[in-house]
Amino acid sequence: MLNPVLTIAIFQKQPDPQVFSAGNVIFEEGQHGDYMYGIVEGRVNLFINAKVVETIEAGEIFGTGVLVGVAKRTYTAIAKTDCQLAYLDEKRFLFAVQETPMFALNVLRSYAERLSRLQRLV
Repeated sequence: MLNPVLTIAIFQKQPDPQVFSAGNVIFEEGQHGDYMYGIVEGRVNLFINAKVVETIEAGEIFGTGVLVGVAKRTYTAIAKTDCQLAYLDEKRFLFAVQETPMFALNVLRSYAERLSRLQRLV
């Protein structure tokens, strides 16, 4: 399981968190992406084929695939509540991985667990 304390610590170091109001689309399935996100505050619904498949909250990450080789977003992310999201582009992601190897393991574990859950649902 992802260590939320480590995740939040990495993401809180990032400048300029993004704010999304409840109902705002963060990204859509099929879009190209340049960022992964960490939820600092709030909750986010993940949708596949217009169906909520998972709700995630503070301390969790999402959108990782585009930084580890997946060309396009595999689900849609919409703010369930007002959210504050920190984000990492590829450069910051690689720096965080280099500086904190356990972060890399946690990100990969989280990605693999979500992928496994989503494959069972679709």
